[in-house]
Amino acid sequence: MTEQGIRPELFSRGDLRRLILPLICEQALAVCVGMADTVMVASLGQSVVAGVSLVDMINNLVINLFAALATGGAVVASQLIGAGRRREAAESGSQLLFAATVFGLLLMGIALALNAQILRLFFGGIEPDVMAAASEYLYYTALSFPFLAVYNACAALFRSMGNSRVSMYVSLGGNLLNVAGNAVLLFGFGMGVAGAAIPTVVSRFLMMTVLLYLLTRPQVMLRPAGRFRPDIRLLGRILGIGIPSGVENSLFQLGRILVVSLITSFGTVQIAANAVANNIDGVGCIIGQAFNLAMLTVIGRAVGAQDEGAVRGYLRRLMRMEYSIHVPFEILTLVTLPLTVGLYGLPEETAQLSMLLVLIHNGSALFLWPLAFTFPNALRATNDVRYTMMISIFSMAAFRICLSYVFGSMWRMGAVGVWIAMVVDWCFRTLFFLLRWWGNRWREKAGFSGERIPARPV
Repeated sequence: MTEQGIRPELFSRGDLRRLILPLICEQALAVCVGMADTVMVASLGQSVVAGVSLVDMINNLVINLFAALATGGAVVASQLIGAGRRREAAESGSQLLFAATVFGLLLMGIALALNAQILRLFFGGIEPDVMAAASEYLYYTALSFPFLAVYNACAALFRSMGNSRVSMYVSLGGNLLNVAGNAVLLFGFGMGVAGAAIPTVVSRFLMMTVLLYLLTRPQVMLRPAGRFRPDIRLLGRILGIGIPSGVENSLFQLGRILVVSLITSFGTVQIAANAVANNIDGVGCIIGQAFNLAMLTVIGRAVGAQDEGAVRGYLRRLMRMEYSIHVPFEILTLVTLPLTVGLYGLPEETAQLSMLLVLIHNGSALFLWPLAFTFPNALRATNDVRYTMMISIFSMAAFRICLSYVFGSMWRMGAVGVWIAMVVDWCFRTLFFLLRWWGNRWREKAGFSGERIPARPV
């Protein structure tokens, strides 16, 4: 402790680089592999592309639920590490793994048992060939849910320790295996939709297995401790952050599914264009997604240390770092857009619409995306999760869903209107998250009291 009662620097510049750069590489790899998958699946025709893309919306919902649970574990573990309570931090890791295993098995069972019902609920109006592809793809990918849940939990624990290189290397191996498996099964054996899904299941199992092994080594700070059974106190703390984040993320993805369900009424061309645009615009979000994860670890550690000046200082530094990389990266994505869209071999009408949608998304994301999505992770890391949940739910319902219906269907703007409504959603989120930060409530959630402590250089 310094003479002013402020802890020494929690993360040096080198520590931040070692945390963030692997996260950027991991996110870039995931997006590139997703694009490669879509390009390979595109060889099977537009109906298969549409079917796979619709299931990917459901899978993204599941992935976000797992990510929310991992967020709760990462924040709790980071805060305990920052407070110097290493043993309790390790015990929280055991509880996170327990919860992830149970949750993954539960969602797998639901998806397998209610395959047709789930698809009819969200996408009942799609054409029969699209429905057939979607049903087969959902069946196979649901088998990987437990593996994905545990993998996310392990990766979150490594990030809480400031080590993001481990998950980067494991993700690299798993995703390369996925691409190679797709190529062999799709083009070598002509297995169709199954050829795109089976390698996903296998790669996720191997990624989970490797991370579990690495996490249990004796020298690992958050090596699982205690018996593999529920600890109500620690589970409650993890779920206290994870459940609001899960509700927020799940309703966000459900809103996206409802919006895509609206787009399905516009025809196969717009479904395919929306799918490809979603695939490409993910490239522009690579930097932001990496900083989303880093924000939880860094701010969570500062909150655990009860260092308000460090919370403010690290937030400013991380946001500056993100914008300095994010803006040039988004511009590069836009400049290379014609080349990227050309990789999909789409009909001219579909390709043009895809490009327009990406222009709307990435052009607006230049300045809005970090504030709308990375910035609120600082609030979550201070335990202010209910506010972010309520703002996100309201914004999704009012703008992403209702305004999409007005622009897309009533005003007959189609997918373009839906994507414009999405930008309005971003603007609303940004405004109210900034207002929250400028207020005092997040300080109470983080356990800070008394006079505000200004940001200190970190």
